[in-house]
Amino acid sequence: MIITRAPFRVSFCGGGSDLPSFYEKYGGCVLSTTIRKYMYLTLHNYFYKDQIVLKYSQTEIVKSYGDIQHKYFRECLRSMDITGVEISSAADIPAGTGLGSSSSFTVALLQLLHTYKGEFISKYKLAKDACDLEINKLNEPIGKQDQFAAAFGGLNYYEFLSNGFVKVEPIIMQASSYKRLEERLLMFYLGGTHSASNILKEQSENMKNIDKAKIQRQMCEITRILRDELQKNNVEAMGELLRENWELKKSLAKGVSNTLIDGVYERAMKAGATGGKLLGAGGQGFMLFYVPEDRQEAVEKSLADFRKMNFEMDNSGASIIHVDRDDF
Repeated sequence: MIITRAPFRVSFCGGGSDLPSFYEKYGGCVLSTTIRKYMYLTLHNYFYKDQIVLKYSQTEIVKSYGDIQHKYFRECLRSMDITGVEISSAADIPAGTGLGSSSSFTVALLQLLHTYKGEFISKYKLAKDACDLEINKLNEPIGKQDQFAAAFGGLNYYEFLSNGFVKVEPIIMQASSYKRLEERLLMFYLGGTHSASNILKEQSENMKNIDKAKIQRQMCEITRILRDELQKNNVEAMGELLRENWELKKSLAKGVSNTLIDGVYERAMKAGATGGKLLGAGGQGFMLFYVPEDRQEAVEKSLADFRKMNFEMDNSGASIIHVDRDDF
């Protein structure tokens, strides 16, 4: 049996600039971290070598790649020419909640299949191959940040060059600053799930509009400022810059926010948060707030009807958790 995992990500600033429609013209940048919530995949040999068994929210037993309904499984298994296996998935958080789950799934699956074949794959190639599969083969209208976050893990500044190359720059701070950042970031689950595709498709189309592209460039500048401030151990800058980034992001596409999200944001800010945002492309899922310690009780009380989730950063990225070589 082989077990792999890839973390979910929390994007702070710059989301949308990782879309090809933007970075191919202007270059883009995102600052994000991965958290200690994971997508897990397990694989072991199946008795019938001409079949594939897949277990996720449903179970599939097939004899050919074309019969696989789950498109990520189908393309990954086809591209790596693997049969005679049983693969199962499990996750700490539901899909569609704004934490990059589809890319975490793809990255963990590619890591799993390469391990099964006895092949080493670097974190960069893992991220690059996941991007190729999702964006080019499956035509998902998404960017590159989620795949690179899932593969590399940690608190990083990602720069998306116009030629398609992605630079990964770890944010280096004192240990006490990391701890302070973790303690002051609060996550709340608003309920529901969503598909980011429609919002991202609209956002990508809007990049043809000069005014919308200008807003996205402003978000990139905020991202660079946040990187510089964190590297100076000024974690307090996070709140105000999250606020500025969120106000700009809401104007990029219609479905980014709604009355529920606006209401939750207003309640948290009135209670003492200095900034926040919805995670992911928009619509539903998790909200993130930066809250000084002396205001956290008030913020939690104001959002008591929503589930709070502990915020803990992950530094591992995509990982091989277990390999039982006796099975192979």
